[in-house]
Amino acid sequence: MAEFEAACAKVLHKDGHAALQYAASEGFGPLREMVAATLPWPVDPSQILITTGSQQGLDLVAKVLAETGSKILVESPTYLGAVMAFTPMEPEIISVTNDADGIDLVDLAGKAQEARFLYVQPNFQNPTGRTMSAARRTALSWQAEQLGLPLIEDNPYGDLWFDAAPPAPLTALNPQGCIYLGSFSKVLAPGLRLGFIVAPQAVYPKLLQAKQAADLHSPGFNQRLVAEVMKEGFLDRHVPTIRALYKSQRDAMLEALAREMPVGEPDSTLSWNTPSGGMFLWARLPKGMNAVDFLPHAVAQGVAFVPGAPFYADHGDPRTLRLSFVTPSVEEIHRGVASLAKAYKNYAAGA
Repeated sequence: MAEFEAACAKVLHKDGHAALQYAASEGFGPLREMVAATLPWPVDPSQILITTGSQQGLDLVAKVLAETGSKILVESPTYLGAVMAFTPMEPEIISVTNDADGIDLVDLAGKAQEARFLYVQPNFQNPTGRTMSAARRTALSWQAEQLGLPLIEDNPYGDLWFDAAPPAPLTALNPQGCIYLGSFSKVLAPGLRLGFIVAPQAVYPKLLQAKQAADLHSPGFNQRLVAEVMKEGFLDRHVPTIRALYKSQRDAMLEALAREMPVGEPDSTLSWNTPSGGMFLWARLPKGMNAVDFLPHAVAQGVAFVPGAPFYADHGDPRTLRLSFVTPSVEEIHRGVASLAKAYKNYAAGA
C-alpha cells in the first residue's frame, strides 16, 4: 500500500490535471513503452493498446474478429470469461481437445477450416492450471501459420510461475499471426482494471476503433499510477513474493488433499493435478458423481469450489471441479480441505 500511496501523490503532484482529463485511446505513452520493454520479443510501443482489464481485450477481439455464425475455436476446457466475451457476437464456439502438453494438433487440423481464430491460455490456464509445453507451442505456432489461423494468446498468469518460468509465448514465435493479451490484475491490483493488447499493425486500427467506441480510453489516472509504480522497480521486488506465497499455498493444498482424501484409482476416488504456477488446481470426481451435486455437501461443511462443466464450450465434463489456492492462508487451506474431504465422504456414501 505504501508504494501505491507514494505513486498516487507523485501523479497528482506532477501531472494531476492531465491524469484527470480525457486521454489518448491508445493509452498512456510511457506505460505502453514500459509494457513493450518487458515483453520477451521485439515489440514497438505503437502495437500496445491499453485496455480496461484484459477482459476488455477479449471483448474487443470478439467485436473485431467474430460475427453471427462465424466459427471460433477454444481449448477444452477454456476460460469461462472468454466464452462470455465471445458469446454476444453469436459465433459458433467449438472446443478443441487437449492433452497434458496442450492443444491436440490433429483435432485442431480437423476443425480449423474457416475458423476466425483459436483462443488459448498457454500458461497456468484457468481453470485447469496446465501449461503448454515448449514443443507443443512450436508445433502449434507452425501449424496455425500453415492453416492461416490467427491465435489469441491470453497470458494473465504467466508471471506466476513457481520453480521455472514457462516457455516463450506463442506470439514470440509468430508475432504477425497472434494477438497477445496481458494484465496488471494478477501482479498489481485487480481493482485498477488495466490490461493490454499487443496486436499486429494490420489489425491494430480496428481494435483501437472498437476501444474508442467502448469507453474512449482506460482511466488515465490508473495508467499513470501503474507507470509510476513500475518506474520504481516495484514489480521486480513484488512478483517474487507473490510467487513464493502462491507456491506455499499450492503445496499446502496438495499436502492436505493427499492426507485427507481417500486413495485409489482415478475413476474410483477424487483425483487432481499439480500446477507449476498460477492460481488453480483441477480435480475430477469418480465415475457416477457430479460436481454440481457435490457442491451443496461442500457448502454444508463451510467450503466451496467451482464446478468444471461451465468451463467447456460444449460437452462439459460434470465430474470436474476447480479449486483455488491463492485466497486462503495455509492454515485455512488445511482446514478447508479437511472439510471438503468430509463433504466428499458424505456425498460418496449416498452416491
